[in-house]
Amino acid sequence: MAYISLDTAKLKANFDYLDKLFKKRNIQWSIVTKLLCGNKDYIQEVLRLNINQVCDSRVSNLKLIKSIRPDIETIYIKPPAKRGIKSVVQYADVSMNTEIETIKLLAKEAERQGKTHKIIIMIELGELREGVMRDSVLDFYDMVFQLEHVEVVGIGANLSCLYGVLPNQDKLIQLCLYQQLIEAKFNKKIKYVSGGSSVTIPLIFQRLLPAGINHFRVGETLFCGTDVYNNTTLKKMRTDVFVLFSEIIELMEKPQVPIGEFGTNLEGDTPTFDESLQGKTSFRALVDVGLLDVDRKHLFPADEDVSIVGGSSDMLVIDLGDNPKKYKVGDVLEFKLDYMGILRLLNSKYIDKRIRHRR
Repeated sequence: MAYISLDTAKLKANFDYLDKLFKKRNIQWSIVTKLLCGNKDYIQEVLRLNINQVCDSRVSNLKLIKSIRPDIETIYIKPPAKRGIKSVVQYADVSMNTEIETIKLLAKEAERQGKTHKIIIMIELGELREGVMRDSVLDFYDMVFQLEHVEVVGIGANLSCLYGVLPNQDKLIQLCLYQQLIEAKFNKKIKYVSGGSSVTIPLIFQRLLPAGINHFRVGETLFCGTDVYNNTTLKKMRTDVFVLFSEIIELMEKPQVPIGEFGTNLEGDTPTFDESLQGKTSFRALVDVGLLDVDRKHLFPADEDVSIVGGSSDMLVIDLGDNPKKYKVGDVLEFKLDYMGILRLLNSKYIDKRIRHRR
């Protein structure tokens, strides 16, 4: 069976690098665990790191996290659904909100549970995903401050996830200014200005991060070492915390161009081929992972001399060229992964999940 492996030493190296980066600037940060898809073993490894706050978009994952570490602060990072209010209050210490009616329900449920639920109100800064429109921000906070059993602990924003709108100094200064306006108008302290995520990290190196941004929510850069802003990698971080291993289940020399009349393939495409490849052959391997588990554009063979040339639901086809490394059936190929590749594989019940411990 194909499997994905988490390297604990590389994860810790990435964590230590980010933790030092943020602490030097008095920034509190929270690990976004949604990539792990509720895998208990992987979540336990994350919770062993020196972190006091985690974020997730699935209540079931927050429930699992609380069962492992009841003391850790949990944040639910999407506007809660009305049907899930009870469990959000039960398992999330903090939730991110944009709807006043939802916040009223959170307040009522918090009263029933005998607690105060903390909230971060998200502001629309141009990405057009979640967020209160800026001309409504002060009125929105005014309504929330009148409620009991909810405590406003922050103002936040999301960028880059939907349309790729990048954070910049101007947008983040606006977020900081709203915090100052709210504090001055209502005489309330807003603890967090949560304007940071993986995509915002490069602004730190460019000295463009406003001083008021004091809270980051980080997943991708921790697990993948990515510079999301520039679509590259950070030099001092590991990009191979997660690696896919897949076994060769067939290996034969075959023509490079299919033979016959073409229709559409499983993905609905009609492939085209270079005419110069007619009559040529190469060694082709089938490996035991397929499109049901992962989109092949998010996989990158560790051996740069081989390439993925196609796939079906349960298998990928790998071109080995002349097979100079003498691969054979039963050998295992390694694949590097980007964020979406890891996410899809961890969400697949057909892929084994393993941990690599190194002292």
